[in-house]
Amino acid sequence: MLPQLGFTEFLLLAIVALVVVGPRDLPGMMRKAGQWVAKARGMAREFQGAFDDMGREVELDELRKEIEEIKRANPVNAIADELKNTEDEMRDDAAS
Repeated sequence: MLPQLGFTEFLLLAIVALVVVGPRDLPGMMRKAGQWVAKARGMAREFQGAFDDMGREVELDELRKEIEEIKRANPVNAIADELKNTEDEMRDDAAS
């Protein structure tokens, strides 16, 4: 977690930066810092998006497996197979 900065901490950091960097170079340094923060946020957003995509793929795979299990365990298919076997037996008996 990032620490929370209050007004007094921010003011202290600004004064230290002004003294260390100087008033002439401070705007350029702040611009570079802003660009770095924007780049870091973009990378974090991209990572989060990739992680979400992987989670969705896993969920879809699980749903596919569940659907296949339901298809295999379908009682209508079992009854249809049983009726077909009975029909085949009756044909064999009738042919004999």
